[in-house]
Amino acid sequence: MQALTGEQYARLRQLSEAWSRCHLKDAKRDPRFNPRLGVDAICFQPHRLDDGRLGLLGALVTPVSLSLALVIDQPSTPRPVTEHLMLSLPTGHYPFMFESLGEAEGWWRCELLDDLSDVGSLQQGSRLAQQLMERVMTSAASNT
Repeated sequence: MQALTGEQYARLRQLSEAWSRCHLKDAKRDPRFNPRLGVDAICFQPHRLDDGRLGLLGALVTPVSLSLALVIDQPSTPRPVTEHLMLSLPTGHYPFMFESLGEAEGWWRCELLDDLSDVGSLQQGSRLAQQLMERVMTSAASNT
């Protein structure tokens, strides 16, 4: 795994905090809400998009879901023209939708698990996200 820069980690933290400001109130009303979980952007790695732009791809744990998340690795990048993005990863094609996190920020998300109510702690949520990333980013051919 390639280590991210301090600036990249700070940006992911800012986006996670923005998710909380924008969505946590509604999430608390969701019957799947898990108060043992916070919002955590983990296991992010550089990822080159088909159009040549560089992004950061990783897992997003929230109190209601576990998703793949993609951030364009340029903070000043304008909002996307399209709300949908299809990413080809080693295990297949994944549909992402843009999620706004305020006036100038956002990321693309592909929700993979929509109920984390049985996850017992932040640490379990992090382990689950790490396992997800290992499975998604490892092709089936390399597992045989």
